[in-house]
Amino acid sequence: MSEPTVAEAVERIYGSLQADNADIDVHIATLKAALAREGVKEAVFDPARLVQNNRSGRKLMQAYFRQRGVTVKYSGS
Repeated sequence: MSEPTVAEAVERIYGSLQADNADIDVHIATLKAALAREGVKEAVFDPARLVQNNRSGRKLMQAYFRQRGVTVKYSGS
């Protein structure tokens, strides 16, 4: 079984966010590993696909991911 790509890991995180953050820490760890494998420094998310698409929701997500070692940016910003 192959390791997931950054894009696949991001999709899993979108799904987790839609499912009330189910297994979010597992998906963040998967994303962190995928970023390291691909040599990418940050994950890019589409704010329109977030459950909490307001400034405080985006900042909370960035802070939560940062605590777990993943830098989050948003497309269009």
